[in-house]
Amino acid sequence: MFRTPFLDLPPMAGAAGTVRLPGSKSISNRVLLLAGLADGTTRVHDLLASDDTRVMLDALRALGCGIAHDADGTLAVTGLGGRLSVHETRLFLGNAGTAMRPLAAALAVLATLQGGDFELCGVPRMHERPIGDLVDALRPLGCTIEDLGTPGYPPLRLRGCAGGRLALERPIRVRGDVSSQFLTALLLALPLAADAHDLVVEVDGELISKPYVEITVNLLARFGIAVQREGWQRFTIPQGSHYRSPGDIHVEGDASSASYFVALGAIAATGGDAVRIEGVGSDSIQGDIRFVEAAQAMGADVRTGPGWLEVRRGRWPLAGITLDAKHIPDAAMTLAAMALYAEGPTRIEGIASWRVKETDRIAAMAAELRRVGATVVEGADFIEVRAPQAWLPAEIRTYDDHRMAMCLSLAAFNPTVGARVPVRILEPHCVAKTFPDYFEALFGLARAEPAEVPVITIDGPTASGKGTLAAEVAAALGYALLDSGALYRATGIAALWDGVSPDDEAALATLAAGLDLRFGDGADAGRTWLRGRDITDELRLETSGLMASQVSVWPEVRAALHELQLSFRRAPGLVADGRDMGTVIFPDAPLKVFLTASAAQRAERRYKQLISKGISANISDLRADLEARDLRDRSRSVSPLKPAEDALELDNSALSIEDSVAQVLAWWQQRRPFGRTA
Repeated sequence: MFRTPFLDLPPMAGAAGTVRLPGSKSISNRVLLLAGLADGTTRVHDLLASDDTRVMLDALRALGCGIAHDADGTLAVTGLGGRLSVHETRLFLGNAGTAMRPLAAALAVLATLQGGDFELCGVPRMHERPIGDLVDALRPLGCTIEDLGTPGYPPLRLRGCAGGRLALERPIRVRGDVSSQFLTALLLALPLAADAHDLVVEVDGELISKPYVEITVNLLARFGIAVQREGWQRFTIPQGSHYRSPGDIHVEGDASSASYFVALGAIAATGGDAVRIEGVGSDSIQGDIRFVEAAQAMGADVRTGPGWLEVRRGRWPLAGITLDAKHIPDAAMTLAAMALYAEGPTRIEGIASWRVKETDRIAAMAAELRRVGATVVEGADFIEVRAPQAWLPAEIRTYDDHRMAMCLSLAAFNPTVGARVPVRILEPHCVAKTFPDYFEALFGLARAEPAEVPVITIDGPTASGKGTLAAEVAAALGYALLDSGALYRATGIAALWDGVSPDDEAALATLAAGLDLRFGDGADAGRTWLRGRDITDELRLETSGLMASQVSVWPEVRAALHELQLSFRRAPGLVADGRDMGTVIFPDAPLKVFLTASAAQRAERRYKQLISKGISANISDLRADLEARDLRDRSRSVSPLKPAEDALELDNSALSIEDSVAQVLAWWQQRRPFGRTA
């Protein structure tokens, strides 16, 4: 997951390949709560790993549920069997409505019947999301619920004394026109109190987001609760209902998350290419699978089967549509992004619920679409979008809303309509709420012209600190890192293993051309394998550095490694360090830095580094060796060490690494086309 303050997406011209979706958030958190309330142990397969499921798991642990992770990734939840084992605790639920609302209902019921004192709170935005209609449905039943902040909003305190009773003789009424989560919360909580007679819930007003209630009813059946439904207005929980674990349950892929890749295929999968989406398909129980129908209406070519979708570009440009999106409120956000590529306006109606989500999504979407150049009209329950006449390089605010980040990432595919502007996504880590690896998945499918992928080169002499500086800059920007010196060192190590002389240019070139080298990422970032053997520590030995300097003088070796180095240039960007990155390998890089320090300063740094590792060293010998390497690198006939003509020189003799990083990032910001966020 990208944890950078911003992530720059280069202009991307196409997409193809396969993506495996994470588990559905809506299903995951419902399943977790049901497993926590049920008798027995439930093994949950393919659970979504995200911020929302994390806070639900934390809450279940705090309430006394058993939580165990199996070696195969399955989660085992041992439930409470409807009986509280912890009667007092404070639960922090972040910005997860799928945790706050059903937990509030379940704990209100349990505290009333069995005694308890529970405080539920979240992030500031959660305290702005209404819960009053649910509270208003629970209080007449006898539940004691205190507002700890603004009435009708979290945080809440739920209290009761053991032996209490609930007034369940008459139908329980709840509004359905603000959020379906209020009805879902009641349906999940009331089986805990169904001992004496049937329990009836009646919905006031038109129920929005009906497919999400369908998910709830479907999952209740899996846990032994056969809800009887009369249309969408009356729901009956039979007397004697009791939660029982189904044993094993699988979470299907998230249909809302599928919408971004359906849109991607409709926009950018051309020439016979397709975007294949695995984990959700024609057999989905999620209402958001109907997003496919809306995408098809705009022109997407979609094929589907059990557990999969395949999407290609069909009509082009896409067709603007008018849609009442009450049935797909979350996925409908993606239609607003697709409208950037449509002929005519796209009007999405029936979305008043957007106003009370993670942010005011109507206002947020209107503001950010305008930033890329779209014409937008918004109303209380609709948004109308027209494609840009002139695309703008935009810095997109995400409002700590995962769907804003994922939807607006699609604006980076503007080369498909003849534009070529980058998009900056602020706070990209907000996708952790439902899809932590979203951007990695996107870059795995997207295709950008190499010249469009930004590169920062950092060249300099041995021991100037360019490797450390490049790694820090790459981490700050979320870019890939190319340590070109590691390629030459690895070639030298392979030569030592195979007994190849450093003077045998042809043999060294053959080794370089077939270099079986792998760089780690994620948890293995910073580690390197050669022929399957971890050489991370060996790369940093003085002998490896000396061998690298010797093999790099040969033109055939440099030519053999040239294409390998170019292959590192991929979205979202690259930081490359070496001795000829800016002069030979990436001469078109928009920022070239030449890092240097005096030989004395570099020798002192290397001396301290070696001594800290328990390696004896002589500072005079180190300086002499560095000066000899400098002379050899500057004097070689091919790619001699020198600054590129347009390089910015940075002497870090008196600078800390933090100062050097700050300077490079400041230079980079000056080169980017984004206006400042208001």
